[in-house]
Amino acid sequence: MIATQPPRSETPKIISDLEKEIAALDAENTASSRMLELRQKQFALLLHVFRDPVLRKDSLEPLSNGIEQPKGLHFSYCNLSMEIRSVFEFQGEEVLEWRKALKKVANLAGWNSKDYRYETELITEIVDAVWDKVHPTFSLLDSSEILVGLDTKLKEIDLHLDTNANDVRFVGIRGMGGMGKTTLARLVYERISHSFEGSSFLANVREVYATHGPVTLQKQLLSNILREKNIQVYDAYSGFTMIRRCLRNKKVLLVLDDVDQSDQLEMLIREKDCFGLGSRIIITTRDERLLVEHGIEKVYEVMALTQDEALYLFNRKAFRKDDLEEDYLELSKNFINYAGGLPLALKTLGSFLYKRSRDEWKSALDKLKQAPDRKIFEILKISYDGLEEMQQKIFLDVACFHKFYDKEEVIEILDSCGFVGTRIVIHVLIEKSLLSISNTSLSIHDLIQEMAWEIVRQQSFDEPGGRSRLWLHSDIIHVLTNNTGTEAIEGIVLCLREFEAAHWNPEAFTKMCKLKLLKINNLNLSLGPKYLPNSLRFLEWSWYPSKCLPPSFQPNELAQLRLQHSKIDHLWNGIKYMVKLKSIDLSYSENLTRTPDFTGTPNLERLVFQGCTNIGKIHPSIASLKRLRILNFKYCKRIKSLPSEVELESLETFDLSGCSSKLKKIPEFVGEMKNFSKLSLSFTAVEQMPSSNIHSMASLKELDMSGISMRDPPSSLVPVKNIELPRSWHSFFSFGLFPRKNPDPVSLVLASLKDLCFLTCLNLNDCNLCEGAIPEDIGLLSSLEELNLEGNHFVSLPASISGLSKLRRFRLNNCKRLQKLPSLPSNGLFYANTDNCTSLKIFPDLSPLFCASRRWISSLNCFSLIDHQGSSSIIFLMVKKFLQEIPRSLSFFGIVIPGSEIPEWFHNQSVGNSVIETLPSDSNSKWVGFAFCALFAPAQEISATATKPPNLIQFRCLYDLNTFAGPNYVIDIKDVASDHLWLILLSRQHFFRGSGTYWREKCCDLKIRFHFVGRTFTGEKAWVKVKKCGVRALYEQDAEELNRTMKQYSNRKNSFYEDFTDCDFDKSDKVQGAITKRTREQYCTETGPSGIGILGKESLCKRMKED
Repeated sequence: MIATQPPRSETPKIISDLEKEIAALDAENTASSRMLELRQKQFALLLHVFRDPVLRKDSLEPLSNGIEQPKGLHFSYCNLSMEIRSVFEFQGEEVLEWRKALKKVANLAGWNSKDYRYETELITEIVDAVWDKVHPTFSLLDSSEILVGLDTKLKEIDLHLDTNANDVRFVGIRGMGGMGKTTLARLVYERISHSFEGSSFLANVREVYATHGPVTLQKQLLSNILREKNIQVYDAYSGFTMIRRCLRNKKVLLVLDDVDQSDQLEMLIREKDCFGLGSRIIITTRDERLLVEHGIEKVYEVMALTQDEALYLFNRKAFRKDDLEEDYLELSKNFINYAGGLPLALKTLGSFLYKRSRDEWKSALDKLKQAPDRKIFEILKISYDGLEEMQQKIFLDVACFHKFYDKEEVIEILDSCGFVGTRIVIHVLIEKSLLSISNTSLSIHDLIQEMAWEIVRQQSFDEPGGRSRLWLHSDIIHVLTNNTGTEAIEGIVLCLREFEAAHWNPEAFTKMCKLKLLKINNLNLSLGPKYLPNSLRFLEWSWYPSKCLPPSFQPNELAQLRLQHSKIDHLWNGIKYMVKLKSIDLSYSENLTRTPDFTGTPNLERLVFQGCTNIGKIHPSIASLKRLRILNFKYCKRIKSLPSEVELESLETFDLSGCSSKLKKIPEFVGEMKNFSKLSLSFTAVEQMPSSNIHSMASLKELDMSGISMRDPPSSLVPVKNIELPRSWHSFFSFGLFPRKNPDPVSLVLASLKDLCFLTCLNLNDCNLCEGAIPEDIGLLSSLEELNLEGNHFVSLPASISGLSKLRRFRLNNCKRLQKLPSLPSNGLFYANTDNCTSLKIFPDLSPLFCASRRWISSLNCFSLIDHQGSSSIIFLMVKKFLQEIPRSLSFFGIVIPGSEIPEWFHNQSVGNSVIETLPSDSNSKWVGFAFCALFAPAQEISATATKPPNLIQFRCLYDLNTFAGPNYVIDIKDVASDHLWLILLSRQHFFRGSGTYWREKCCDLKIRFHFVGRTFTGEKAWVKVKKCGVRALYEQDAEELNRTMKQYSNRKNSFYEDFTDCDFDKSDKVQGAITKRTREQYCTETGPSGIGILGKESLCKRMKED
């Protein structure tokens, strides 16, 4: 249907319609809204004007009762006032309202009767003007229910249209079928069409174009805009020529609804030059690509209704009212969830269920689980019918097998299955609103997926074995058990969440000669297959039940073979030619004893034998796989040797971690390896890196040598003191020979690191690194982001570490000899962990640390640090630096240190795990943030010898004392032996970060509960308990007070050391030793209010004498 302005010949009828509308509004009386009441009086005034000739005098007379001289309307307002009183009975305030209304009317532009020869011309023009104003209102008021969820959408489309701009604009409205694109476009059209010289709404362009061709649409467009019925168009070319000639100087509004081909746009609108300035052309489509090809940049994507909007629309259709009936609540939720926010489905289902019983509702829901609603199915299937054959097959594969899978993984699988151009087809399906991307995963609307399922089901209603794709558990078990499979089956995917045993017919695959994709996970079948189709291109079968593949299996087309957790003890004997095979994954196949001969598989890119604990023989042909990118022997504990030389020029990842003490040497890399990025030798006995591998290491990004525990190296390795380190590596690492009385692992000493300029991750935990083992040029690793030095034995670290400008994570846990940290990098985000560094005494200069935006430091069980610096001293210093840096960059800082008392400076303290604070006013410019401090310790009821699962402490905010919002932080705690303090510093901006204005508005001048709670990952009882917590709002002036507090605290601390002068023994070493020798138990009991152990003079002297 084409909506246009009414012909002038219908003016008398329009006048009559207006009077009827007024009568209807009169009948509503006070039930009408205030806006409609005023509009009623305006209508009455206008109608009275063009019916009473007395009112249409050529001269203007001043308005009575103090109303200003009218500037536009040429009528006598003295008489008008009397006429109004005869129509309405005025009393009190209503008279004043009319005076205000008449003042507005007086400023409206009007018509001079002298300019018209006949009275009918004047009346017709007035009626046309009135119709332009009220017509959009009539349309919208008559269809209130279809406006559900459209208010925001209309506003966003208005921004794209910008009708005030004097240019030509093409605007696209896109979305999947049934989403409400047509409804939205029609509402926009009805609201603004009166502002254009001509307008046309071409509905169902796809269907009309396919049935009648472009000429019919061209004639309809011209007829609507030119207001002529018998326009002659002889062919598509002449039709478009007429459109361009007739409309190039007209300001027009066109809507092309449901466009699906580029030709349709070419034959109807083509380009902006075909229309006059101010024109707006709206195109609705399911295919985003059409808009891109036509250069339409302003595109609005229609999204599904929200849950509340869907509920309202469904209620309007199912119950004819706004409120949901309680008896139907759960059933209604099921139908609404089924619809997935699709307006078409909500309307269709709601209308169908209207006036039906609960039993009928249940029956309808059960039916939907078996087959979709026919109307919804047909509308959604339009998009599928418009696809090419290859696109249809790929769409069905994604809908049946790969929903929520990573996009790149899906493309890899589909490519393996023999599809050509998979990547571009996936993109086309996204453009056509059949698929979508969520993060990196492919997604599909539930109803679109159900439509695909129904298409496959229709291939064979009664027998699943006659369908092209099987994905339902019951259908697959039926086919495998009863051997009803046919050549129609192309794909079978069964991925069970829980392990399940089943019986089947081992000959079930015999008839499936076109099967390309077979994927079975977590299904334990009693017997292995006697036959597998040679047509297979992708085979994934976890817990594969046989010791080998069927002898008749000759899969020349196979691209991927994945048999994780299988009972395979060997893949094949001799040479098997499979030139298309790219990937073999036999992870955790514990019966596997040897690798096959790879001579016939030269195009392999991925070999994964992780967890094959009995594999011992590696076929030498593995050394010549030039296209191999990933080689994984992780946890293959029986491997004794690898080929001495390998020519793997495409290698990216080489993982030998966990190969234990059997493997002593890695192969020598022959040729250039430009893409070599990851090497893992963790927990191996590798003793030497071949010198020829030096050039292959330059491109490394990740290097993991954690847990290397070598014993005496062979005599060919000289002591480190005799090694000269040239510009390039003489060897990547060497082993220093230090005097020792037992065969402990030798100390690892790293050579120069400067050539590893691309390294982003370096893992050297538990490598027995001693003092001086790390070279100073570690600071030249300009790309390094993660550095793990846990569990080593050095006392200090190179100062050059401060130059690692990209370092984000720095792990030093369990470095029990470490006494001092170097200055830390000043990049934007940084996390440092020094847990259990029991000798650590000094933190570095913290100034660079506070130049970052967010910083975490965890120092659990670092008791020497507190002995040397004091917990309160550290806390005060952190707060001071934080206050100094807030204006520039720092937004968050957190640190965990030993300590048994929250400093009194936190004036708001509370016993337990929460504290309540009033949020400062948002208008207070001096308020800069918050400081929080929590005291936690092991729960008394947990035994010290008991196994302690990892715990965490979570910090949350509750803005009305009960509702969580705002910041949320968590710290992991593996083991603590005594009291610890967790300090959190938050800037004002960071406090409200990511919470929107709602959280900010709710909080202002309200009480906030700050909550610390101990939890476990497994749901067990937490062994860590928050004993006390405190909070203080930070203001700019706090820096001065903090300086005074720190000075007082420093004087008190110094006096403590001075008291030792009365002890009659050598003080220098013994005093220091007495302070640092305290056990953790003593630390818990001998503490003062500052968090530092304050020992009495007598007890300390006595203890030192006993020592």
